[in-house]
Amino acid sequence: MSKVFVNVGLSLDGYLAPEGMTMGKPEYMNWGAKWGALMAWLINQRHFRDNLKLGPGGETGPVNDLVRSTMERIGANIMGRRMFDQGEVAWPEEAPFRTPVYVLTHEKREPWVRPGGTTFYFINEGPEQALELARESAGSGDVRIAGGADVIQQYLNLGAVDELEIALAPVFFGSGRRLFENLHEPGPQFRIERVLDGPAATHLRYVRR
Repeated sequence: MSKVFVNVGLSLDGYLAPEGMTMGKPEYMNWGAKWGALMAWLINQRHFRDNLKLGPGGETGPVNDLVRSTMERIGANIMGRRMFDQGEVAWPEEAPFRTPVYVLTHEKREPWVRPGGTTFYFINEGPEQALELARESAGSGDVRIAGGADVIQQYLNLGAVDELEIALAPVFFGSGRRLFENLHEPGPQFRIERVLDGPAATHLRYVRR
């Protein structure tokens, strides 16, 4: 069976997204600069740049290899409605997922097909249904819980997450959306599988005990 994993960037004080993050208004509460500092390590990787057609160049090496292996393992994505709404106005026409994407929402909407292999499906029946559909479409690939924080927390509380991949960047947000809130007791149990040091982030992989 495919693995279910979380792959995110995280600030040193535990925030997944800065306060005031609203696409189209990067100056609002300075969230654009904060987000840029959090994700600078990724934007500089060659595989990421190639995948998003950002132009030539980019770093190679262990971190780039990690980015490649992570992106290649994804057979389907799951995200929340807020993340989709933000991305809908910011993603290029060829959305960067190239897999089926299952959006948790209360709104009924027909699938949204984008060039390049991404199709968004809008799921009204809750996280369990979205995961079942994602597993089916992922085949031998894995299912990534893309975010936001509340969606990741839902799947942690369901005990459905097999792996956490966290890029811990040395930046402070002070406020925003925390990754590890609203978790039920007893919390999920993980062990450290890998630590990879990079110049702009420390890459941590935890696997479920």
